[in-house]
Amino acid sequence: MTTSYDTATALLPLVGGPANVASVAHCMTRLRLRLADPSLVDGEALRALPGVLGVVEDDDTYQIVLGPGAVARVTADFEALLRKETRKAENATPLKLALRRVANVFVPLIPALIGCGILAGLNGLLTNAGWLPGLTPALAAVASAFMSLIAVFVGYNTAKEFGGTPVLGGAIAAVVVYPGVAKVTAFGVALAPGQGGVLGALAAALLGTYVEKWCRGHVPATLDVLLTPALTVLVSGLATLYVLMYAAGTVSSAIGTAANWLLSTTGAFAGAVLGGLFLPLVMLGLHQALIPIHATLIEQQGSTTLLPLLAMAGAGQVGAAAAVYVRLRHDTAMRTTIKSALPAGLLGVGEPLIYGVSLPLGRPFVTACAGGAAGGAFVGLFAMLGERVGATAIGPSGWALFPLLAGDGGLGLGTAAAIYAGGLLTGYAVGFGATYAFGLPKER
Repeated sequence: MTTSYDTATALLPLVGGPANVASVAHCMTRLRLRLADPSLVDGEALRALPGVLGVVEDDDTYQIVLGPGAVARVTADFEALLRKETRKAENATPLKLALRRVANVFVPLIPALIGCGILAGLNGLLTNAGWLPGLTPALAAVASAFMSLIAVFVGYNTAKEFGGTPVLGGAIAAVVVYPGVAKVTAFGVALAPGQGGVLGALAAALLGTYVEKWCRGHVPATLDVLLTPALTVLVSGLATLYVLMYAAGTVSSAIGTAANWLLSTTGAFAGAVLGGLFLPLVMLGLHQALIPIHATLIEQQGSTTLLPLLAMAGAGQVGAAAAVYVRLRHDTAMRTTIKSALPAGLLGVGEPLIYGVSLPLGRPFVTACAGGAAGGAFVGLFAMLGERVGATAIGPSGWALFPLLAGDGGLGLGTAAAIYAGGLLTGYAVGFGATYAFGLPKER
């Protein structure tokens, strides 16, 4: 049986050796490498390596798809072999690099969001049923504690990602959630603890990182250990109180208002657009940039109504893959790939199907997007009717999202699950039908 260490050991020479690796990171499914010379990669051998589900070459990263769970273990072993973790921005546009760096702040928080989201859903079920009344307060505390302090974790990760001292980033972001800010007035209005949420924490820690770097370059070395932390926290903390919390609070409120308006007035159209365009974002790795928006909605409203719409892209992908399996009866290699990747696709992990099936064939990627658009339109239509489906955490999709579903605006959990299931079935059906009819050229 191949271990994560075996996989990491095999990967290192295939990507050009230690000298060719500039930095290492990972998301839920991919090992992301910045390489000094991408031409040194042995792509054919890399794709044939056991445990590697696919490879995508972006303009600034080389991404190896390993799947959820496995990627974290392999990345840890890979970093141990390299004995370094540095970052460069080679061949990256400023926009793409900024989006990925912001995503890197939030990706490590996903496991806690999932765990707390599931516990929150369980607590809701117990409370509504009137079961175990002595346990529900404890479950509520366990499920809600992380969200009440998520700003601190965002600040810590922001400073770490942008080259500051992580604990200083956390200390500055903690100002956002400190109860005592209620005594502070900014722009003539008393502040509220948590105002600005994760966006305020991100901005505060980012400012703190730049203040810290400035101090490191100007404060005498003999006084650095005393003055730099104090000045960083003081300057950034005051700016957070008197500027950033108010500004970020305004932006956060606008995001919530815009999401609710979008779904209530143009739900079917918005769902079609979001569901139809999400697969290309996944292909480019830019879907992680949506995490701050999801986190803001969860923090404000208890759930994100955008994730169930975006999850329909995976349903279209599953339907398209099933049609390819039916049509290509004599392509044993492709059918084997589909059989191995389909269970992950049903659980919301789309990369194996994207890189192993739809993208290599071309047309099925487009018809899969059509299936995602149809599923998104189905869920969005119910949102227009006042029955919005939300998710209490981010990360899973497909069938794995059911435990995290929540009814928005008084919608019952059973109805929310039924609407979401209807969207999945619609995505499966349209993805299958469009691919069966138009997704494969006649010569295949």
